[in-house]
Amino acid sequence: MQDPSSTGPWRSIAVRDRRYSIRYPFAADALLLDLETGTTASGVTSDLSIAGAFICSSKTFKVGCRVRATLTRKDQVVEALAVVRVLKPRVGMGVEFLDVEGPFDQILFRWVEQLRRK
Repeated sequence: MQDPSSTGPWRSIAVRDRRYSIRYPFAADALLLDLETGTTASGVTSDLSIAGAFICSSKTFKVGCRVRATLTRKDQVVEALAVVRVLKPRVGMGVEFLDVEGPFDQILFRWVEQLRRK
């Protein structure tokens, strides 16, 4: 088997983007609750996908932290169990949605579909 860092077909697998869904620019108010400590952080999303979002916030949580994310845009709300996957200190954090229950899943799907069509 070839070394993944070499050229050839293995090279594309080794450097593949880790996201599983396309993210679209999207602004919504965000409130995150650390499920372990009860600490909260607020911010604004900069992008959104069906699988997660990046939340701009001066207060961040550690990678691997499980949070309850509440996203609000106009009169619509999405709540999800999420985990922090990416941390950019004093900028924000990328979260992956682990569970989005109804009716929030329908609202999230609608948001992403509207962004995809634009």
